[in-house]
Amino acid sequence: MFEKCKIKRKIKRYQKMIESVEKKRIRSQAALVEAILTNSVPSDEDVDYFNKHTAVINDLRNQMHVLQKGLAAPVSKKYK
Repeated sequence: MFEKCKIKRKIKRYQKMIESVEKKRIRSQAALVEAILTNSVPSDEDVDYFNKHTAVINDLRNQMHVLQKGLAAPVSKKYK
């Protein structure tokens, strides 16, 4: 039971981290959209910033999904 609570807390922490990184990514995302709409070349810094934060978000989501699968799996009790 304690393990499930621990996993749930970790999942919430990952969700908050994802939200934080998504907020940081918004500026570069807006710059990329603006470049597309104005048919101009986006700044390399904006592209790198967007790609870096997208990779972090994807990594956090993958870790969160692993935890969620572990939470859904039945916990087996080992008896001695």
